[in-house]
Amino acid sequence: MSEIICVYEERTGKVYGVDKGQVELKIGDRCVVESDLGGELGEVVHACSQVCRAPRDSQDIAKIIRKATPEDIDKFRWLEQKEKRAFEFCLKRIMERKLPMKLVRVRYFFNEKKGIFYYTADGRIDFRQLVKDLAKEFKMRIEMRQIGVRDEAKMIGGLGVCGRVLCCASFMKTFEPVTIQKAKKQQIAINPTKISGLCGRLMCCLGFEDASRGRMYTEEDKVED
Repeated sequence: MSEIICVYEERTGKVYGVDKGQVELKIGDRCVVESDLGGELGEVVHACSQVCRAPRDSQDIAKIIRKATPEDIDKFRWLEQKEKRAFEFCLKRIMERKLPMKLVRVRYFFNEKKGIFYYTADGRIDFRQLVKDLAKEFKMRIEMRQIGVRDEAKMIGGLGVCGRVLCCASFMKTFEPVTIQKAKKQQIAINPTKISGLCGRLMCCLGFEDASRGRMYTEEDKVED
């Protein structure tokens, strides 16, 4: 049976359960965790699986690749600096070309062969010349990935009106539809400024107590908050 430990992911600020595998780790150890980008730097914050549950679907559980070496830590710090430079360069080019888009974040793959530039926009954007500028400057594959405003909030994070870290940026795995009817069922005053999140859309928490979902979110679902 896999041993699940809690890891704090330094890039996103999230705490979640991962499969320890055969890697020997203790609290405070740095480790490289599986991710879509080839790896993320994490720190072990708890060794008890009861404190930080893994996703219900075992296929969603990330695995520890290895205990982080000093070289790994230096590599992640170096990648962060490259991403900041890429963000500034891309932002400058967007302004020069007067493209109607908002750059949100830049992420590099751990192997440095590809960079993903996340952005929001109201419609389709012709960014072919922008991609040429980026590829010429950074000598890697470039992917422009359009995201929605809710994904932007999830990626950037922040504090909600409740004073806590945004649900989408802490424990939520996916977004579910939120309608004004869910607020009405809870007899909440329909004031757009009161029921809208930082993204400008209806707050996700309006759906947490919606009986039509089959069950409410519980504190067990919020262990990563």
